[in-house]
Amino acid sequence: MAVDVLLGLQWGDEGKGKVVDFIAPQYKVVARFQGGPNAGHTLVINGQKHVLHQIPSGIFRPGARNVIGNGVVLDPIVFSAEVKGLEKTGLNVKENLFLSNRAQMILPTHKLLDRASEALKGEQKIGSTLKGIGPGYQDKYARQGLRLGDLLSPDFDSRYQNLKNSHINLLRHGAWDEAGLAEMEAAFFSAVAELRTFRIVNTEYLLNDWLWNGDSILAEGAQGAMLDIDFGSYPFVTSSSTTTAGACTGLGIAPRHIRKVMGIAKAYCTRVGSGPFPTELADETGEKIRKAGHEFGSTTGRPRRTGWLDLPALRFANMINATTELLLMKGDVLDCFEQVKVCTSYHSAEGDLVSELPFDMVRTKVSPVYHNMEGWPAGLAEARSWDTLPLTYQKYCRFIEEQLGVPVSLISTGPGREQTIVRD
Repeated sequence: MAVDVLLGLQWGDEGKGKVVDFIAPQYKVVARFQGGPNAGHTLVINGQKHVLHQIPSGIFRPGARNVIGNGVVLDPIVFSAEVKGLEKTGLNVKENLFLSNRAQMILPTHKLLDRASEALKGEQKIGSTLKGIGPGYQDKYARQGLRLGDLLSPDFDSRYQNLKNSHINLLRHGAWDEAGLAEMEAAFFSAVAELRTFRIVNTEYLLNDWLWNGDSILAEGAQGAMLDIDFGSYPFVTSSSTTTAGACTGLGIAPRHIRKVMGIAKAYCTRVGSGPFPTELADETGEKIRKAGHEFGSTTGRPRRTGWLDLPALRFANMINATTELLLMKGDVLDCFEQVKVCTSYHSAEGDLVSELPFDMVRTKVSPVYHNMEGWPAGLAEARSWDTLPLTYQKYCRFIEEQLGVPVSLISTGPGREQTIVRD
């Protein structure tokens, strides 16, 4: 069989969790390929809200095998809490979960380093979730990180101490203390003991064996394409590859196995933390979208910045990911508007019309050029098919398709599983 990739095309928070849960029955395997506890995939099942940070969103589907791939950075403390929360719902998490022995671990001192680094940046701070993601990936590329497979090594404790001491030396060099480290370490080693009872294996062999045997695999991304370490709005990006290419390196699968790439986008834009955001609405309209969409970070709780749909950014994300279909989320949030806007291009600081993203979005200022469209105040929540959608929303979807050259194949009309329209 083949691998289908599902990823965000904006600045994260596009609704990936709901979509993965909805389409998971089509797949034998759901695999996370990058990111860590900075992700927050929200699912609403039978009216109950669930937020997953590290465990793949297919965990709620009976029979689906779930894989945490080698491209992920895993925090044992967050993982343990997430497992306990899922077990309270009656799920047997261990039954269908496999962890890559090559996945990097987040240590307590990674969080301290993250906190110190962000504080040092002052007004230029990235907007980190302070989960230790960046320092965890730094150790990976400095070739000194600890991986899940190291938990099974008899010298793990000494290797942990060596890396911890290296981190503490860095903190002390910057005159930062280790406040809270003892409590974090106690939780860490308790979580590590539990983590050792899970299946920590060569998941790249498993995934390729399953492909050979005809099983279908869904590769689940975290964050979004505009936060990619290479192609996002650098330096205000995440520390991993959030693109289609990242699915290959983050799972150990060859590009030839990829069949289709499903890109998820909201009908508007949001962003958490700092960084450029051309269509941002720092006014009553932006606040109206924030309240209607409950736009607060599922991981951090921070209010998200909001803005109109940005087609130049979406066009760029489609290009680098070779998106084959678009999944459009949260159009219902815009029900309250008589008119909506879509950014179709930018004006440069010199007044020129540009359609490409600048190399340096931080220092190259652009202003959005908008196309006005009629809204759909009748609402989307009750629609269960394309034909029952308001005609103005159908027109909105078709306009996006024409602009991007990518078909809209799925439309979400609300948070529930049943509020999902699959379009032929």
